[in-house]
Amino acid sequence: MGAVSSVAPPTARWRRVVVKVGTSSLTDDSGRLSRPKLWAIARGMQVLAAARDAQVVVVSSGAGAIGRERLGLALPLTLPERQAAAAVGQALLILEWERALAPEPVAQLLLSAGDVQHRERYVNAKSALEATLRLGVVPVINENDSVATAELKLGDNDTLSAWAAYLVDAEALVILTDVDGLFEADPHSRPEARPLALVEDAEVVTYLAGGTPGTLRGTGGMATKVRAARIASRAGIETYVIGGGGAGLEALARGEVRGTRFLAKRGTSARKAWIAEQAPRGRVIVDAGAAAALERGRSLLPSGVVAVEGRFAFGDPVDVVCEGRLLARGLTNFESTALERIRGCHTSLIAERLGSKDYDEVIHRDNLAALAAGDSMPGE
Repeated sequence: MGAVSSVAPPTARWRRVVVKVGTSSLTDDSGRLSRPKLWAIARGMQVLAAARDAQVVVVSSGAGAIGRERLGLALPLTLPERQAAAAVGQALLILEWERALAPEPVAQLLLSAGDVQHRERYVNAKSALEATLRLGVVPVINENDSVATAELKLGDNDTLSAWAAYLVDAEALVILTDVDGLFEADPHSRPEARPLALVEDAEVVTYLAGGTPGTLRGTGGMATKVRAARIASRAGIETYVIGGGGAGLEALARGEVRGTRFLAKRGTSARKAWIAEQAPRGRVIVDAGAAAALERGRSLLPSGVVAVEGRFAFGDPVDVVCEGRLLARGLTNFESTALERIRGCHTSLIAERLGSKDYDEVIHRDNLAALAAGDSMPGE
């Protein structure tokens, strides 16, 4: 067993908790659905919910594996075959969760990258989840693999689970895995590697995660789990990467962490955390005076902009850079060609140069997320 640490006593309330269940946690060694595993996990969720007085949101993998079994398909599969298997498997998977989580009703929500990357769709997904939870329903979320191709996918359900935690304003994200948390190195190849019970900053352990999947049945390895912890941490959400399936969840309900606990950062709103995770469409280069103003929590004005890189539209995420240093990411009020025409000018001249003026700020401070020194710029 890996590291075992403690957490707040089970009387401490979590209003909402997201539990991510990977394919390897739901299937046997042959890749077939293991109903005893799934039912044990469902029982663990119910125990955790009762101990923490929390609503549980499930992010469940496994549809592709179950669909392949039902259709009698052998690996490797073509993309259309994978999509068909996922479509068949989703129906079977949701039925299993419906039975296992009874008497609570369940709701299936299939999301794709656009549902978290585009603000309007993000808000719509959030509203749907809020409604299901308000009605006493357990949401079961998965990526919409039956229609999502590579450019439309988040890529793994670990990342999706972090976004689900954003969507429901969860206090905790629990990721079940076949390894008891994060180790100093891959324990499969280095058995002497020591487990890490507590990580205070997910940003500093990325290099430990490795990039290979843990099993042939899964799509993510520890790297995706650390990334999920980093995403969740930015919004003030604690993450637990634990082993043991249902027993691991029941242990967590008792205040025992059979894996790694990632502490959350404090003081960042979910909106700004969301902005920080968006893929930038371009860069805005600013001078030292603008950089200093941004560090004091001010908005970015045209007078501080010295160059514009890339093509972007109103509302797109862009990086703000000064002398090669990435400062922030924000949602721009001007498309790139307009910003090129007003860069360096006073706000009083915007209307004269563009013919009209809707905004004084290039990026309003409410739409600007400061980035840590370790965040990378495009291409790095």
